[in-house]
This record gives sequence, structure tokens and C-alpha cells, in this order.
Amino acid sequence: MASEITVTVLRFAFLILLWLFVFMVLAASRRDLGVGRNVRTAKASADTMTPASLTHPSVAPAPRPRATQLTIIDGSQAGVVMRLDDQPVTMGRSSDIEVSLEDDYASGHHARLFPQGSRWFLEDLGSTNGTFVGEQRLTRATPIEVGQNFRVGRTTMQLKA
Repeated sequence: MASEITVTVLRFAFLILLWLFVFMVLAASRRDLGVGRNVRTAKASADTMTPASLTHPSVAPAPRPRATQLTIIDGSQAGVVMRLDDQPVTMGRSSDIEVSLEDDYASGHHARLFPQGSRWFLEDLGSTNGTFVGEQRLTRATPIEVGQNFRVGRTTMQLKA
């Protein structure tokens, strides 16, 4: 028979493991739900402004064309074109979202494309493999221009006017 001390030590070890499991589940839920995460958008800096707008403040930059289509240009679904309206678009492997990808490197809810004003912004939703604009991995919501490539998993997409 085991002594009382051994049984007590095993009980405390079990309780510690149980609480460790509970905290790991809470941390995963918090990360997946985005609790406590601030969504910040990239702001235009002085180096992204054109010289004409710096020297002549009254000269307005030419309006950008608003993207109306999302095109998959590389990946297993290359050539697929989706129409965009003024609603956010979630991309990933899950079947219950707007853009369901056949890509083993995409998470279930991988990234979100959303309109703000006359621009579209892309944000990673805590995916495992990341979301990339060009070769830059996203760490916050980033504006996407018409014709600019971005990658979700191994699927490359582009906004078109």
C-alpha cells in the first residue's frame, strides 16, 4: 500500500496538472477569439506621399480605383474570381466562411479582408503559417492596393478594380 504522503503528493500533482490544462485552454481560447488584441491600421507616412502633394498641399492625389473583385492568381484554385461588396471577407480552409480555400497551409479562419473608406485592408487572424503581402508577413491590418499580390497559405490573391 502507498503511504499517506505519496497519495497526498499524487493528489497535488494531479491538481497542478488539471489547473495547467485549464489555463492552456483559456489561453488558446483568448488567442483564437482575439480578446485583448487591438486592431491597428497602417497609417500613411510622409515617405509614402508623392512629391507633388508635399510641395503643393492644394493638389489632391488622383483617386484610387476601388477594388470590386478578388482573384486567385496562384494555387489550387487559380483563376477563380469573386465579387466584392462592402462586407468583410474571411479567408481560410473552413467551409462556413466567404472564401473557402483548398489549401493545406491555410488555417480554418486564416485572414480577413475588409473595406474601410475607399480602401481594402488585410489582417491575419492568428494563423499558423502567416499572411503575406509581397514578402512581408502581416503583424497588423495593412492596406491592399488594386493589383497588389498577397498570400494566404500557399494561395496567392490579388484585388482588381
